[in-house]
Amino acid sequence: VQLQASGGGLVQAGDGLRLSCAASARTFSSVAMGWFRQAPGTEREFVATINWSGYSTIYADSVKGRFTISRDNAKKMVYLQMTSLKPEDTAVYYCAAATSGGGRTRTYEYDYWGQGTQVTVSS
Repeated sequence: VQLQASGGGLVQAGDGLRLSCAASARTFSSVAMGWFRQAPGTEREFVATINWSGYSTIYADSVKGRFTISRDNAKKMVYLQMTSLKPEDTAVYYCAAATSGGGRTRTYEYDYWGQGTQVTVSS
């Protein structure tokens, strides 16, 4: 599975942004997908995950109510719609794929990773 994340940029606090992740695998519709982020000097942290069908999602408490993860299996895409962005959301955002099923929130539970896209939120 090859993953390509895009959509990052520089925005002001309160703005929104949509990240996209394109997948190459024929089996995309059977894998869970997740978004993680990593700020300088910190460990990569879980943001959101969605199961293969798109009907089950989990969010980190820090983004709940502001971010929405979704997927389009026909297009092999997963999205992260971010609203009400805060400076503390600044990080490199990574999409990842988990072949072991949905509900995964730990980095080691994901088998494939994209290259990351930078999101910078200015105050």
